Amino acid sequence: MKKLFLLTGLAITLAFNGLLAKAENPQVLMETNKGSLIIELFPNEAPESVNNFLAYVNSGYYDGTIFHRVIGNFMIQGGGFDADFNRKPTRAPIQNEADNGLQNRIGTIAMARTNDPHSATSQFFINVANNNSLDFREKTPRAWGYAVFGRVTEGMRTVNQIRTVPTTRHQGHQDVPIEPVIIERVRQIK
Repeated sequence: MKKLFLLTGLAITLAFNGLLAKAENPQVLMETNKGSLIIELFPNEAPESVNNFLAYVNSGYYDGTIFHRVIGNFMIQGGGFDADFNRKPTRAPIQNEADNGLQNRIGTIAMARTNDPHSATSQFFINVANNNSLDFREKTPRAWGYAVFGRVTEGMRTVNQIRTVPTTRHQGHQDVPIEPVIIERVRQIK
């Protein structure tokens, strides 16, 4: 009986420590003209992506940028253009961490990139569908995938409101919201 009590106590302690570790993940508050959301970041799984994102957050880079690409049954993408649709200068690209075991599921945030797997800079997207085709399969240009580095923990109502905005073509880009969806402010809160 004493062993059972000790094992139960150990299991509770481990579970509690696991919850504490998860609660210590950095979080950001993203305020948009459509509402706010809180994003939990996963530095253990995607350290370079999280550090990169937080460097942009903490410098105020995302303030006044827009969600410039919205595909209602796929994802919403932002972090690269200001409200006048001018591309913002970025820091150097980072290495792709899509092989970290995290999947592009509804509510996760991932690094956007070009066809070069290691070209991600400031742009990110939030998945509004389970996008298995974006997950890592192998280290080749076509199958590298897109690195998930966090998830929306509060504010999916805001995400869903953004994903339903009407879009058009603008300056050679498709799926651009007709009325700008502005990221007013992003701040680290934990």
